[in-house]
Amino acid sequence: MASSASDRTAQSDPTAQPAPDHPPDPSQATHQPTRRPVVGLTTYLQDAAWGVWNTRAALLPAEYVSMVVSAGATPVLLPPHGTDTQVLDLLDGLILTGGADVGPERYGAEPHVRTQSQPWRDEHEFTLLAAARDRGLPVLGICRGLQVINAAAGGTLHQHVPEVVGTDAYQPAPGEYGEVVARTVPGTRIAAIVGEDVTAPCYHHQSVDRVGDGLTVTAQADDGTIEVLEGAEQDPWLLAVQWHPEHNPVDIRVLQAFVTQAQAHAEAAAGSAPEAAAGAPSVTPASAPSSPTFPEGARP
Repeated sequence: MASSASDRTAQSDPTAQPAPDHPPDPSQATHQPTRRPVVGLTTYLQDAAWGVWNTRAALLPAEYVSMVVSAGATPVLLPPHGTDTQVLDLLDGLILTGGADVGPERYGAEPHVRTQSQPWRDEHEFTLLAAARDRGLPVLGICRGLQVINAAAGGTLHQHVPEVVGTDAYQPAPGEYGEVVARTVPGTRIAAIVGEDVTAPCYHHQSVDRVGDGLTVTAQADDGTIEVLEGAEQDPWLLAVQWHPEHNPVDIRVLQAFVTQAQAHAEAAAGSAPEAAAGAPSVTPASAPSSPTFPEGARP
């Protein structure tokens, strides 16, 4: 009778282990750590200077990147040029960062004399936000990001806060941060993250006026300025703050809460990967990503 492969192996190597009679039990497999979540951050596209260079650049203050890494995620920058929503399929969360004013045409208003918008960035971020919501990605809005989220939901903005509250404390001077105390609504996401109130750096001259559909105000300053918006509990996770959490490196609670949601998305994606691969449809080549149209005299 012919000997089996395992018998021959055992005869030639007395230390060899016999082949198992049954396939290994998946439940006994060693757990592999889930990858770090990958988070997209929108950026500026405008003139900048560094070293010996002074030219147009896609850029973002390093504070954003540092805080995302400190909170446990891997950052990916998404400049407002060549917008392609398919990149979101590679991400576990989206952060809409601070920047220029949202164009008032986005919420049906005429521009204030102090409003300075960038249509190419508006188009980029409104497009990414809609696609991220469709995909169920967690979204965090910071300063301008909160205003983008509100306008995209049909809300409006105060275009110059000093005319509303009578002070320029939210943007004391060019390049100088103000400070705000935001008081939270009990039982909300932001209250669970920071408690009853939080003192934070701020830099903005616009703010939420009419709140967009599906959004809830969950923190305000003492003068009534809206400081936090949240999405509905049953919807994909969404939180937006009017202040700049990235500018306070000793308090990363907001970013940690967001990264926790991104981690959950990464784990869910990893768990569904085999099923998705088994039933994946055929892929057709994508069309070239769109590029923004820069109005005459308004290039970044």
